[in-house]
Amino acid sequence: MSALIVLLIWLAGTCLRIYRQAHYFQLEEYMNARYLRWVAARRERWLPSRPLAAWLTGTAALFVLAEAPGSPLPLVLGVASGVIAGWPPRRTEVKKPFRATARAKRLLAAAWAIAAAAATAALLVTMSLPDRLQIAAAAAFGALLLLAAPLLLAAANLLLVPVEAYSRRRFEQRARRVLEAVRPVVIGITGSYGKTSTKAYLAHILNGRFKAYPTPKSYNTLMGVCLAINNDLVDDYSVDYFIAEMGAYIPGEIARICKLTHPTISIVVEVGPQHLERFGSLENIAIAKYEIIKALPPNGVGIFNWDNPFVREMYQRGYPQTRIAVSREADLADAAPDGPRFVASEIVEHAAGLAFTVTDTHTMAQERFNAPLLGRHNVTNILLATAVAVHEGMTLREVAWRVTSLQPAEARLMRQTTPEGITILNDAYSANPVGAENALRALALVGTNSGRRLLVTPGMVELGPLMVQENQRLGQIAAQHATDVVLVGPEQTAPIRDGLLSAGFDQDRVHTVRALSDAVKWYKDNLRAGDTVLFLNDLPDTYST
Repeated sequence: MSALIVLLIWLAGTCLRIYRQAHYFQLEEYMNARYLRWVAARRERWLPSRPLAAWLTGTAALFVLAEAPGSPLPLVLGVASGVIAGWPPRRTEVKKPFRATARAKRLLAAAWAIAAAAATAALLVTMSLPDRLQIAAAAAFGALLLLAAPLLLAAANLLLVPVEAYSRRRFEQRARRVLEAVRPVVIGITGSYGKTSTKAYLAHILNGRFKAYPTPKSYNTLMGVCLAINNDLVDDYSVDYFIAEMGAYIPGEIARICKLTHPTISIVVEVGPQHLERFGSLENIAIAKYEIIKALPPNGVGIFNWDNPFVREMYQRGYPQTRIAVSREADLADAAPDGPRFVASEIVEHAAGLAFTVTDTHTMAQERFNAPLLGRHNVTNILLATAVAVHEGMTLREVAWRVTSLQPAEARLMRQTTPEGITILNDAYSANPVGAENALRALALVGTNSGRRLLVTPGMVELGPLMVQENQRLGQIAAQHATDVVLVGPEQTAPIRDGLLSAGFDQDRVHTVRALSDAVKWYKDNLRAGDTVLFLNDLPDTYST
């Protein structure tokens, strides 16, 4: 009975650890390889000190403190070590909480069942041992079970592969039936970055004449797109355009989304090093993004960012027949007939937003655009949306009018002023080398000459072999535009610090903290009315130290 109690205590700790680890498993998109790499990256993730110390101390005490038969001390020691080991460490900050989705519940149930089965087998083994060893063996099995919690999650995920595949098929079939019934024109958007902003701008512009529904937030996976269709498009026959953002984390993912949605208009925004560690090379990223063009029917429409060499090469492949390129860098004199159709010129960035002239080189129509958006990169995003809108029958003047009321997508250079008079630029969703540079330029534009300009950032990730180089460059650029810098996370931000100091930035104005909450406290304690703070990127909890 004593061994059973001890083993149950350790099993409870194991189940609690499985629950806590499921949060990180979910953040790694239920991918065993990515999750196990994350676990293996730090010793405390796969061999935490407290459970190991509790087990070793309790076991040593069992053998050192010899007690008379029937003494409760061995049971007390076994239970105490299990409670200490299984009690979860305090979490100081959770940015994206665990979502108890149906899949997450199935995963937890399977992992707990495996743990319970292993504990039952261990109990049968301990019962065959001499009485004096039963509690020690139960504690040893329990400790091993607790430490193996990440492996139990991965094993449960493998067991559920057929179940999840069946569930996905049913969800896809339902989404396919909804699209067949509603029959909207499907516009697909992809790119290493800029997808969500372009999607939001295009939906706003089209809604000036039509009814457009974009996938919400950053829903850009196959299941995310299905969720948007099944939740919001069902029985809504008034929708003219369904704008689907399509992300790629593995080759073939965009092709699968296209097989579901069948876009007739596709937009490629950028090809860059975002998620480079997943694909290995920019060429592989470009191949994945081109899937959205290959999926178009021959009479479909491709929209391309001429300024990106990888996207320009896609345009020059000649498919589909109707292709429209846009540029904010091309010379108008060289744009037609084989170059970009929509060209931005006379671009002016100011604290209130962007102003630029758009020329349709096919008709030579021109309009001055004024957008209340920060960041030069948004000129490209607006041009891509303009190309679609004009192709679908809107005039350039109509588009220009809609552009005056554009709003930034969530956490993408959103500006607000606190009651204390501090301006906040929220660019925390995700950071890439192009967007980061433009965000820092915006910090300099918005910040007053007399005020402090603070950059708060954990740096950029998933850039593969370019990560150190690009983060050093981020530091060098920040030195030109910021007066103060708070780095979140000492390890991944070390290259940014190196870049700042190499550019001659005052090291007394560089502060390193361990959590975003510490950075927020620093700015609240040190900034005053007239100061500006840029929050650049916010890494998920898997990057927490």
